[in-house]
Amino acid sequence: MSSSGNAAAGVGVALLSAATFGTSGSFATALLDAGWTPDAVVIARISLAAVLLAVPAAVALRRSSATLRAAKTPTLLYGLAAVGGAQVCFFNAVKYVPVGVALLLEYLGIVLVVGWMWLRHRQRPRPLTVAGLAVVLVGLSFVLDLFGGAHVSVLGVLWGLGAAVGLAAYFVLSANSADTLPPITMACAGLAVAAVGLTAVGVVGILPLHASFGTVSLAHHQMSWLVPVAGLSVLAAAIAYVAGIHAARRLGPKLASFIGLTEVLFAVLFAWVLLGQLPSTVQGIGAGLIITGIVLVRLDESPQPSEQPAELTESHRTSPELAVEPA
Repeated sequence: MSSSGNAAAGVGVALLSAATFGTSGSFATALLDAGWTPDAVVIARISLAAVLLAVPAAVALRRSSATLRAAKTPTLLYGLAAVGGAQVCFFNAVKYVPVGVALLLEYLGIVLVVGWMWLRHRQRPRPLTVAGLAVVLVGLSFVLDLFGGAHVSVLGVLWGLGAAVGLAAYFVLSANSADTLPPITMACAGLAVAAVGLTAVGVVGILPLHASFGTVSLAHHQMSWLVPVAGLSVLAAAIAYVAGIHAARRLGPKLASFIGLTEVLFAVLFAWVLLGQLPSTVQGIGAGLIITGIVLVRLDESPQPSEQPAELTESHRTSPELAVEPA
């Protein structure tokens, strides 16, 4: 596949990941309204997803030259920071600040990704990336409707920034593992690590765990609690994490993180369809700004004329997937 075709496929997979992640809010709301605690929702989501991915992950690993032992450190970091840590920090943030503020703080993780690529890989952000980042953050604040003058708690901000670190770790670790585990194996292992860690924390009483097993309200209908749990596990975890790793490896962490912002747009759309929460005009304007910012960053990813020969030469010495990643 050509580098342009590979990049286009990467954008498509990134959008799939964002869309499936975007369903999590609606499915989780149905369970939370039925009396589930946030941490119980997270544990159910990632535990079942790890079980669902176990067989295909083992098959993929068997066909690969990679081993879990060799990828032990990045897998543990991925599970504890990118999967478990990000979700725990986010759900603790929403105890102290509005959900919109918590989401904006979490998505500051894209700033951390840009900074990491600058400090670690000497990829100084060019003007289009800086402009795209500014436009995206303004658009995100519109979509999350942050202009209501809500009180902001310092503790909530700290938890939100912790979620931002977890989100940045998700994109960086996903992209930097191209030569180790297959994506489905890394996703399964990371989900399993996070599930074990969060369950242990819950059992000792640090996190409150409670679940009810009756009917829930979703898409304006009463249904079994199994439906939103299945949606969270299959769509918002198994498919979302595997697709996210694929996208980060094809596009690199910077572009993948910006496209990942469309999760907020998908979340608003699914909340409209499944929960009847109609988006406002301001949110529509914000959606347009987010898309504009992503386009600016995507344009900035195109190689400069003076850089093309070196990058093309390098691409012949690497795999097609790595050829489109930032140098």
